[in-house]
Amino acid sequence: MNIRTIQWQKNKIKFIDQTKLPLKLKYFYARDIESIWQAIKAMKVRGAPALGAMAALGVYLGVKNSRAKNFSGFGKELNKVISFLASCRPTARNLFWGLERMLSVASSNQEKPISVIKKMLFKEAQSIIEQDRLICRKIGYYGEKLIKNNDKILTICNAGILATIDYGTALGVIYRAKQEGKDIEVFACETRPMLQGARLTTWELKKKGIGVTLICDSMAATLMQQGRINKVITGADRIALNGDTANKIGTYNLAVLSCYHKIPFYVAAPKSTFDLRIKEGKDIPIEHRSAKEVTELFFKRPIAAKNIKVFNPAFDVTPNKLITAIITDKGIIRPPYIKNIKKMIATRID
Repeated sequence: MNIRTIQWQKNKIKFIDQTKLPLKLKYFYARDIESIWQAIKAMKVRGAPALGAMAALGVYLGVKNSRAKNFSGFGKELNKVISFLASCRPTARNLFWGLERMLSVASSNQEKPISVIKKMLFKEAQSIIEQDRLICRKIGYYGEKLIKNNDKILTICNAGILATIDYGTALGVIYRAKQEGKDIEVFACETRPMLQGARLTTWELKKKGIGVTLICDSMAATLMQQGRINKVITGADRIALNGDTANKIGTYNLAVLSCYHKIPFYVAAPKSTFDLRIKEGKDIPIEHRSAKEVTELFFKRPIAAKNIKVFNPAFDVTPNKLITAIITDKGIIRPPYIKNIKKMIATRID
């Protein structure tokens, strides 16, 4: 399966509408930043690395038709676009990382003609996309070394092709392991309430020819008790300086279960997902989403009493002490996390 989740085509952003999967592989074209904002908010495009690329292309789309004659006027338009895109979802670090990279390019070249700055912004957005492709393969390269033949791996949500440009983080490790000739079976948590595991991960893995079994989120403990899982690999949306990790709600559950059953629990994420300004997980902003995601079956059929009170955080935080290792594009980070994150992430030059 050779697909790209996001790409620039015909002066528009072309991306897979993930709310249509697995029934239909449908592409959507964003022509303005309002369309991008809505697509991200509705999770038509999702996954931390993909959001970084989407944000970067969104910045270019938002200013490419600017008629500003100088940087003062252009800068105001740029900041307005960036602030707007930054307001759609709060947790994924990569979204803000993408916006910051675009702002940095413009700010450091403000003496140049506006037409040149626009070209530089487009080049930077394309660079982010191509870097993601390389970075995910590096994550796969390092992570594959942790996988043994005949491993039974549990994952949650979707940290594969659809969460990146064309490869994946957690699933990228699995793809590389298969490429190396290892036989692997994957168990995918359905991932309530938006069912990214059921709709997206199983679709991806099946297309890739990898054996996958779908389970309800509440079934993970039983599988572990029966000895049918020997590794857990998840993605991440933001990682604090101490290694505390925010990921799709339910990830913390799996980490606790893994600890009890003495199963290695791995997190796979690029350097861009680390937020070294946040010291620990309690300070990571957690997005809360619409009650309808819980009370209605994919917004079509009620499955709960009308007007019932709902608690619907999109993410939870896994404490670093429950994480066996973090697989990155710079290598594998093990405890003590503060020391080794500083060593591998904060001091590395790309």
